[in-house]
Amino acid sequence: MSDTERDVRLVAERAKDAAADLAPLSRAAKDAALLAIADALVAESASIVAANADDVARARDNGESEAMVDRLALTVERVNDIADAVRDVCDLPDPVGEVVRGRTLPNGLELRQVRVPLGVIGIIYEGRPNVTVDAAALCLKSGNAALLRGSSSAYSSNSRIAEVLRAALADTEVPVDAVQLVPGTGRDSAQHLMRARGLVDVLIPRGGAALIQAVVEGSTVPVIETGAGNCHVYVDADADLRKAVAITLNSKTQRLSTCNTAETLLVHASVYGKFLPLLLPELRERGVTVHGDERVHALDAENVVAANDADWSTEYLSADLAVKVVDSLDEAVAHIRRYSTDHTEAIVTESQSAARRFVARVDSAAVMVNASTRFTDGGEFGFGAEIGISTQKLHARGPMGLPEMTSTKYVVTGDGHLR
Repeated sequence: MSDTERDVRLVAERAKDAAADLAPLSRAAKDAALLAIADALVAESASIVAANADDVARARDNGESEAMVDRLALTVERVNDIADAVRDVCDLPDPVGEVVRGRTLPNGLELRQVRVPLGVIGIIYEGRPNVTVDAAALCLKSGNAALLRGSSSAYSSNSRIAEVLRAALADTEVPVDAVQLVPGTGRDSAQHLMRARGLVDVLIPRGGAALIQAVVEGSTVPVIETGAGNCHVYVDADADLRKAVAITLNSKTQRLSTCNTAETLLVHASVYGKFLPLLLPELRERGVTVHGDERVHALDAENVVAANDADWSTEYLSADLAVKVVDSLDEAVAHIRRYSTDHTEAIVTESQSAARRFVARVDSAAVMVNASTRFTDGGEFGFGAEIGISTQKLHARGPMGLPEMTSTKYVVTGDGHLR
């Protein structure tokens, strides 16, 4: 066993012990710990930003895009916002102990299915150091221990944040080892975490498609897939074109680097000649490069890049948008089913029948009707902070809030019953 594997297994063992002590704690105890964390983040915001500056400087030296730098960067204001998000988690109902269903069986046994923590949750994530806090807060509120494995690009930020979180827990009823940073910055530490079956109950990867695929294929621990977002907006034949312009711009440009940002626009052939002359200047003004099919390119050959097959499957996370003209709603659906990552798709239409057909036939975690793809978010859905957007179908799908971070067990109460 290598030193790295030994170190990873040691923190996982401590997390397993901490999870057992954390699970039965009251909501009051967990909320007190979360408030202590929020206060500590504010008090230590300057030291967190100073550590983050090292990561940001290194990212720029390595030639990372400004979108990636933006995901990484922290300011005092952003740290305060993260602390506020932790306080918001305090206000959310505690799912642990909730009775999902219950009844008295004909033989007199009382049967209850109740929510319980998953146990030890490992989170492997890229870039954003705010995930370190969000994941820890959601895990603690739902009674789970958190093993946090951020990317090397945010190592200085994550290390300092983890120190602040653990110091805050030291004066609470929550075990300090309920929040731990997985040691190491190389791929081997992540791989050992992925193989810690029996110590880690669930792994949640947050990042690009390559990271998610690596975790899914390399893990012996159960994985909840999240994140990759090749999201689509479809402008139907019966769309309100002004509404469609606003929704497309918001879906694409409100924030470029998120998984719920639109990457492909599909436009019905009967309206593209009117719609795209309204949209393309607005995209150009916002610095968005359009990768268009032949009909789109013909409208503005000077400013539209000719799209290739790779554009339809690319999650840009940048100021780029693939645009295709389709001859029917069915063709739009077929395109989405071929290229989507099953995250979020939107239709803009004034036709109720078109909306119903689109919703019924598009099989993604979230489907928007006359609304921006950017609404797929735990906060926007009223769930509070989220651990990620699940794009799979087992256990959880869509924004994963507190209830999605629990399992259930059956409690059966009798009075000397024998079978």
